[in-house]
Amino acid sequence: MNNQKKTPIGVFDSGYGGLTILKEFQHVLPEYDYLFIGDNARAPYGSRSFSVIYQYTLQAVKYLFSQGCELVILACNTASAKALRSIQQRDLPTIDPNKRVLGVIRPTVEVLGKYTSTGEIGVLGTPGTIASQSYDIEIKKLYPDYKVYGHACKLWAALVESGEANSDGADYFVRKDIEKLLAMGKDIDTIILGCTHYPLLLDKIKKYVPKGISVISQGEIIANSLKDYLHRHTSLAAACTKGGTITYCTTEDASKFDDLATIFIDGKISAQHVEIDTVQCK
Repeated sequence: MNNQKKTPIGVFDSGYGGLTILKEFQHVLPEYDYLFIGDNARAPYGSRSFSVIYQYTLQAVKYLFSQGCELVILACNTASAKALRSIQQRDLPTIDPNKRVLGVIRPTVEVLGKYTSTGEIGVLGTPGTIASQSYDIEIKKLYPDYKVYGHACKLWAALVESGEANSDGADYFVRKDIEKLLAMGKDIDTIILGCTHYPLLLDKIKKYVPKGISVISQGEIIANSLKDYLHRHTSLAAACTKGGTITYCTTEDASKFDDLATIFIDGKISAQHVEIDTVQCK
């Protein structure tokens, strides 16, 4: 495919969860063009090593750059945790120092002060995100006195992508993982959903989270953060075209992507299959 006439905002996820972020982008910034790519053929990323996740994420970023994107959002907590910093510091200076790649962890952390009164934060995420301790690191930078408790939910993303988010089986795993997290800190009053799949489980999550504990879902936060970023970076905002279009791409079979995407977004879509592991970006 070729988007040479457009300069869309690139949105990347290892799977489908990033569609929940894209949906909020459409709501808050509907005027922009977007190019979404899901590396569904190689998902999930959550249990993969740092080096593999970095390699896969860089391939996706290079692909989005090759399609005209000046700005790429890693709408994936695992990629943000394990690849973002390396790409920003190691790769962008040689690829193109004017391009930007942003993640979802920092914007989420920045709003914590609005939610917590005890300063004890729980994080639910994939094994990769929790093992990276990225939330712990970012929270300590902004709120050095906060305590952070992370728990890996090994099956939540798989439950969502298999269409089982509303099943009784999902109840069992959601309840068990929330109980394990809350047992780690008696004064946890704020829980971050550190995976873009988890909003699809929000009704069940709220059923098992005690009253008085805030549950932070990332979509609206990331969208408002992007709006603010573009407001502050006017030249980058001007470079992104405003045709109100969305193009969907996947490394998986396109028809399979179209079917499963309906779990995350309203209406039918028509995705294109792409190969990203051979892209070279000058």
